[in-house]
Amino acid sequence: MANNYRNGTSNRSSLAKTDRPLSVNSNSKPAVKSRSFPASGPRKSSPASLGSAAVPKDYAGVPGRVRVAVRLRTRNAEEMLADADFGDCVELLPELKRLKLRKNNWDAETYEFDEVLTEFASQKRVYQAVAKPVVESVLDGYNGTVMAYGQTGTGKTYTLGPLGEEDPATRGIMVRAMEDILAGVSLDTDSVTVSYLQLYMETIQDLLDPTNDNISIAEDPKTGDVSLPGVTLVEIRDQHSFVELLKLGEAHRFAANTKLNTESSRSHAFLMVHVKRSVEGRDVAHSGENGNNSHMVKTLKPPIVRKAKLVVVDLAGSERIDKSGSEGHTLEEAKSINLSLSALGKCINSLAEGSAYVPVRDSKLTRLLRDSFGGTARTSLVITIGPSPRHRGETASTILFGQRAMKVENMLKLKEEFDYKSLARRLDIQLDKLIAEHERQQKAFENEIERITIEAQNQISETERNYADALEKERLKYQKDYMESIKKLEERWKINQQKQGSDRIMVRSEDDCSDVASNAKDSMASIVGELTEVKKLLLKETQLRKAAEEEVNNLKIQVAQWKRSEMLEDEEHQKNKLEEEIALLQSQLLQISFEADETRRRLDRGESGKIPGGLDSLTQVRQPQLKDAGNGEKASIAKLFEQVGLQKILSLLEAEDADVQIHAVKVVANLAAEESNQEKIVEAGGLTSLLMLLGSSKDETIHRVAAGAIANLAMNETNQELIMTQGGIGLLSTTAANAEDPQTLRMVAGAIANLCGNDKLQLKLRGEGGIKALLGMVRCGHPDVLAQVARGIANFAKCESRASTQGTKTGRSLLIDDGALPWIVQNANNEASPIRRHIELALCHLAQHDMNAKDMISGGALWELVRISRDCSREDIRTLAHRTLTSSPAFQAEMRRLRIDY
Repeated sequence: MANNYRNGTSNRSSLAKTDRPLSVNSNSKPAVKSRSFPASGPRKSSPASLGSAAVPKDYAGVPGRVRVAVRLRTRNAEEMLADADFGDCVELLPELKRLKLRKNNWDAETYEFDEVLTEFASQKRVYQAVAKPVVESVLDGYNGTVMAYGQTGTGKTYTLGPLGEEDPATRGIMVRAMEDILAGVSLDTDSVTVSYLQLYMETIQDLLDPTNDNISIAEDPKTGDVSLPGVTLVEIRDQHSFVELLKLGEAHRFAANTKLNTESSRSHAFLMVHVKRSVEGRDVAHSGENGNNSHMVKTLKPPIVRKAKLVVVDLAGSERIDKSGSEGHTLEEAKSINLSLSALGKCINSLAEGSAYVPVRDSKLTRLLRDSFGGTARTSLVITIGPSPRHRGETASTILFGQRAMKVENMLKLKEEFDYKSLARRLDIQLDKLIAEHERQQKAFENEIERITIEAQNQISETERNYADALEKERLKYQKDYMESIKKLEERWKINQQKQGSDRIMVRSEDDCSDVASNAKDSMASIVGELTEVKKLLLKETQLRKAAEEEVNNLKIQVAQWKRSEMLEDEEHQKNKLEEEIALLQSQLLQISFEADETRRRLDRGESGKIPGGLDSLTQVRQPQLKDAGNGEKASIAKLFEQVGLQKILSLLEAEDADVQIHAVKVVANLAAEESNQEKIVEAGGLTSLLMLLGSSKDETIHRVAAGAIANLAMNETNQELIMTQGGIGLLSTTAANAEDPQTLRMVAGAIANLCGNDKLQLKLRGEGGIKALLGMVRCGHPDVLAQVARGIANFAKCESRASTQGTKTGRSLLIDDGALPWIVQNANNEASPIRRHIELALCHLAQHDMNAKDMISGGALWELVRISRDCSREDIRTLAHRTLTSSPAFQAEMRRLRIDY
């Protein structure tokens, strides 16, 4: 009969019983909790012989041994009619945990198991006996496996999978295990993710994404851990979403109608639950360099993360072709199922016998269960059997499978590691606080310096004014004395003139002529003497005035020299201090760079342990030093720009010396960082020179710096068109394909991301490979590169959304055509906030166009849109996602089909 998809709602009628009271021996054994156990050698006990009543050795004291429980199915309607005259082929002794397999009415074989569950055992009783200890171990940090094995139609799927929507008592192990896991974790700090897949004819298919139908198996060569890259992982926040997820997976699982079962599973189903729990770390203290206890510094406690995986395996039933009546394609399915189960039996036989070689790679089923048998997981197996004597051979084979599995021992191992991402986020927060406090203190210090400088300038100005006033007063005093002296001399000269005139009028006698002549000579001599004295006084006054002026000039020169010497001393002091701080900063940056590289290499090797001191010293880097050094560099470049000129700097880009080219392109890149210089650079041909240099040079440093300069110039819309016209997107794409340095890729991605925001250039950018280049840089994996890629995708999606709204664009998104949607969905909940924010915006813009709805639904984007509308930290993005979901008929129809309450 042809295969059909299971609808996920039907239950096996043969086991649809109501809960009964537990038997006398219904208490399950408590789980053994241990951090790590050494591997034990193979046990030498011999198995029970088929013809005796001997029972296998009790291995309850071995913590890592596979625990096996047997569950008996009640007779179905067909067996009640066909076997009415025959008794059951098995007899259960649950109190003794034994099972008797009858050969005939007087002879039987006895077997002992960890748990014996009768046909009246409730689903709750089965869960507590089989799966609950494993779930508790998973919450403690150990891997765990719960598996059902048995003949077709004996109740494996009923034991594991019923959802219990109509009758909660019928809930299977999957639903009950998730209830305990969600009750045991804190969703604020912990996470629970689920994947659901099937192994169908040696092909692994994703039940949550049917288009993903050929998943490969990857194995870590060091640890041997098995992983499935590309499988869909869904984060579970509540029980309702988990039940909906199981419905979706069961609807895609293969089933067929056979003579033994009306709905027989034709594939092995694997439900994988990944639990990540945070545990507080221990305090670690380090002393200062002088060894003084008063300088003890507590480092930040790195959180410990325990990662565990629960695997619930619903194996397809083994069957005989003559009994099941399989034919055609169903026959091929039965052959594939029996081959994989046979390979599993061989592996368990080898492990039970202590063989040096275990044929794990004979089947994909054994590769997937590598950790469950002989690995590090705590494994619990439930074998299901039927009572009909017609199937005694299959029942005996199932019982022997369980007996051999009880001899397999696993080495339990605690899965825990340091959460360096969480520690890095906490360090970033603390560093931001320290930077803000440092900037506040630096601002207060600069304000205080400015206040003191203003006060000093005011005092100097006041002193100069007082000195000038004093000099002016002294000059006026000397001038006044000088004028008074001149006035006195003039008065005395007039008096003498009057005396001379009166003497001439007197009557002289001839006798007195000699006396008159003598008096005249005496008067003239007196006048000459007085004039000489006046000249001396005038000369003395002139000399005094010159001396005062020279003294004023000398004082002015002394004041200027004093001010100049103070400025020189202050500049020299600041220069020396800045050089010392730069040297200290360089040494600290070298140390931090070395320790960061060492930490990155250790993390890449998967090592854990003590965090290097660079993580702590990172918080002590003096940001003002960086700021001052950067200002000094900008000032030097500006001075060089003024002295040399832009044309000469650009001409050095074509120099033959690589070092000269590197220095020149660095200067141009720094100039391009200032918006005021960008137009000058483009007009002088700098953009053309940078593009030519990007295409011709093979130096990684030149590529990085040139791409950064182009990214700065690409922030201008006019420059964006020039870059596209001159083939810039092709050069950037080639650089991205050849570069390996994350910083170079970040610059190239930033330039392309700026170009993605231009509505006019979208078709040309995509046609020249811009989107392909952007997605190709994802291979780097560096958070800064991924952030620029996400920004470019968000810009492109926003422009497309705007064009669709205006009616200038039809058809689905070019991003979806170029295969960007899987990466967008995968990173929609990225831990780095810049990546997550841009991806969330991109999803919201893509969802606004109905032509994208079908691809987004099949690609899993609908779940992310629902999450964004509920959990996004930014209100504008959350509102946009909500409006998009409520306005799209396609999304509304899909949410109704999946029964998502919205």
